[in-house]
Amino acid sequence: ERNFLGRGQTLNFDITLGLDNANTGITFVEPAFLGRDVSFAFTGEYRQTEYEYTSYDTQSLLFNPSLEFPVGQNSRFKLTYALSNNKIFNVDAASSTVLQDEEAAGALVSSSIGYTYSRDTRRSGLDPDAGVLLRFGQEFGGLGGDVKFIKSTALVSAQAKVLNDGLTLRATFEGGSLAMLDGGVSQLTDRFFLSSSKLRGFAPAGVGPRDTVAVNQDALGGNNYAAARFEAEFPVGLPEEYGLSAGVFADIGSVWGLDND
Repeated sequence: ERNFLGRGQTLNFDITLGLDNANTGITFVEPAFLGRDVSFAFTGEYRQTEYEYTSYDTQSLLFNPSLEFPVGQNSRFKLTYALSNNKIFNVDAASSTVLQDEEAAGALVSSSIGYTYSRDTRRSGLDPDAGVLLRFGQEFGGLGGDVKFIKSTALVSAQAKVLNDGLTLRATFEGGSLAMLDGGVSQLTDRFFLSSSKLRGFAPAGVGPRDTVAVNQDALGGNNYAAARFEAEFPVGLPEEYGLSAGVFADIGSVWGLDND
């Protein structure tokens, strides 16, 4: 509901049950918190995965309130708090000792604060045919809980329309780094994976560190990742109301770095 009780609030509740996973989540957004240009959001989520392409299962609970407000004509700043409980279980005996060690550690509680700065001129900039999205954020874990870390992510995306708006060019660069503090070891549920939205053309969790000695060479994720995507989109000669276009793309990326190697 995008206009809950006629107040312009957003309320979303979903339940997903499948062979591979089970998700339940609720999200509430108040776009004018305390009558100001401040957006308050709250997310609660339960997620369990049993993917066929892994030899382990995961479970996570998340409580995540946030405040977001403008700091410029095209810029916004977001403050977040996250409290989560994550665990990996049902690890196959033929899997990497990295995964077995994480299963033995049991469920870990993470309590963190973070921020995200974003600037987007793709729709409201001075040039209607070109724009740039900048986004940078950090998360600091250690406000109680079992783990202490600093997690940083950054993204730069540029878009331009050329040849009388017939050709749209896009280029995106992004990356992230997870640094554990006080001798901590990163967990599978916190490390980076390159999904199909970040790196097209690969199997799920198809990129990154693996234990080649283990029989089950599961993807382990990594403490660092980087990706670059280039795309050109153009019409296919059909009427515009059909909403169909074609494109070519080239993606490159990598995931690396483990504390337990």
